[in-house]
Amino acid sequence: MRRSFSRALGDGLLSVFAVGVLLTVLVIADTRVRDQVSLRMGSAQASTELAAAGSQVRSLAAVIIEVAKDQSQNHAPLMILVVSASLLTLFMVRT
Repeated sequence: MRRSFSRALGDGLLSVFAVGVLLTVLVIADTRVRDQVSLRMGSAQASTELAAAGSQVRSLAAVIIEVAKDQSQNHAPLMILVVSASLLTLFMVRT
C-alpha cells in the first residue's frame, strides 16, 4: 500500500514537472505565449489577480492551444513523429 502511494506521488510529481517543462518551452519558443505569461505574472495587484484567475487561465489556455494548433499545422510531419514516439514510449513504460 505504501509503495503504491509512493509510486503514485512520484508519477504525479513527474507529470507536473513535464507540464512545467512544456510550458517553459512554449514560453521560450513563441512570443504570443511569452506575452500572455508576462502579462499574467507582471501585475502588481495580487487580489485583482485572484479575482480574475479563472478568466486568465482560460485566456492563457486558449493562447497555448492556438499556438499548439498553429505549430502542429506548420510542422505536421514532425508532430506525427512526436505523437507516435510518445505513444510508443508510453506503451514501453507500461509493460
